[in-house]
Amino acid sequence: MPIRTIIKKNTYFDSVSLMTLSTRANSIEGVKQVNVAMGTAMNKDVLKNVGLYTEEAEAAGKGDLMIVVESREGYDLDELVKKVEEAMMRKSENKETADIVYSSVEAAVQENENANLAVISVPGAYAARVARKALNQGLHVMMFSDNVSLEEEISLKKEAHEKGLFVMGPDCGTAIINGQGLCFANKIRKGKIGIVAASGTGAQEVSVRIHDFGGGVSQLIGTGGRDLSEEVGGIMMLDGMGALAEDEGTEIIVLVSKPPAKAVAEKIYKEVKKISKPVVICFIGGNKEEIEASGAYYGKTTKQAALQAVILSGVPEETINKHALNLPLIEEVKAKLNPQQKYIRGLFCGGTICEEVTSLVREKYSNVYSNLSKDPVYKLSHTDESRAHTFIDFGDDQFTQGKPHPMIEPSLRLERIVKEARDPEVGVIALDIILGYGSHEDPVEVTLPAIREAKAIAEKEGRHIEILGFVLGTELDPQNFDLQVKKLMDAGVTISSSSENTGLLSRGFVEKEEA
Repeated sequence: MPIRTIIKKNTYFDSVSLMTLSTRANSIEGVKQVNVAMGTAMNKDVLKNVGLYTEEAEAAGKGDLMIVVESREGYDLDELVKKVEEAMMRKSENKETADIVYSSVEAAVQENENANLAVISVPGAYAARVARKALNQGLHVMMFSDNVSLEEEISLKKEAHEKGLFVMGPDCGTAIINGQGLCFANKIRKGKIGIVAASGTGAQEVSVRIHDFGGGVSQLIGTGGRDLSEEVGGIMMLDGMGALAEDEGTEIIVLVSKPPAKAVAEKIYKEVKKISKPVVICFIGGNKEEIEASGAYYGKTTKQAALQAVILSGVPEETINKHALNLPLIEEVKAKLNPQQKYIRGLFCGGTICEEVTSLVREKYSNVYSNLSKDPVYKLSHTDESRAHTFIDFGDDQFTQGKPHPMIEPSLRLERIVKEARDPEVGVIALDIILGYGSHEDPVEVTLPAIREAKAIAEKEGRHIEILGFVLGTELDPQNFDLQVKKLMDAGVTISSSSENTGLLSRGFVEKEEA
């Protein structure tokens, strides 16, 4: 396919802006793919991996902006390049005022005396330095940036702890502070339940389930994925717990993460015993006995943790629609699949959603592979082919280096949906559709062509393929939850009501009767 590279010398964009620009550019008819990135060595490696590397890109400096456009057959590349550049220059029609640009953190604070939090989305190589400046100005920090060294994370969090400040992150994608959603967050009603989470979509799923069950959220504090490692020691998780324990608007505390390092878990359990408020812990795959021994309530899944918290907050259990598993549906789908169709392919934007669904499927089947697996036998890289039951987190760093998160730009996942449909042994393709602030403005619409193509491939070969869709969002989110669900159902997609139900349904659909 024809490829054109444009280099904008000495032109810097932060990662959030690059995500927005890439989304606009990739939505243009005739564009196969557009990569908009700074000219760093890492981003050049990404171009090589996706077949977009050119001599012009090779010559770009790390302070230069690279725009690489690949056109589809039958389209004029010159015209497409022009449209891409116009899309990148176009200002949001919804903005009533222009953005105010400051030359430094210090200048921004001087002009905004009441500011108390900085969201940082610069490249990882510079993020720690900017974060330290923010801390020196007395600001809490949310680091959306990834690729920050472990040593810098530890140093920043220790400094913040000493100053009584937060460092949420690095690679922290979700927070709700005093009702304001930051980065990727859903619109949730205000309530009594506070959340501290080491995962972005895990935090979103718990908060959405709380909303769905009739509860509300007081604060949602993100920690970043490495916070509960032995090296970092859970600094942010412990500080977040302490803050919620003192917060007058919080009556119940929920902790969400993958299982912490053993030494960190012991610190958390020790802290739980000091807190007078009820604490619900959801460590995906965590130890029930250890959690309950600390005095906390055990939530095996994000759904169960949310339900526990809502009941503790005073919502009568009998009034809650718990969305029980649809057992007749499982039998109905099983009857549609032929004996050869025995595998699930889970293609997810959310890491914790992927982890939770994988964990539930692994309870029933041993041959489960994932790019998130800790076991090298079942570990897949971003370039590996699927095998047996395969679950892929497309939001993992391997997929997002130099490319927007799939919640914004899902092209890699769309290609994989079609590819998995060609495998005659695949019975189920499970997908998450994530709504909320920061996500794609119409994620279902952009996914439908791949879903339709996948179904057509299977139908042509005389197979049924079950597409299982989980829409993570609330009726308050800007994308219109009901409309997103309707579009999927109209395309023949089966709808799941939660991350937990996605795992239970998908594993049930491919269950074979004992001989």
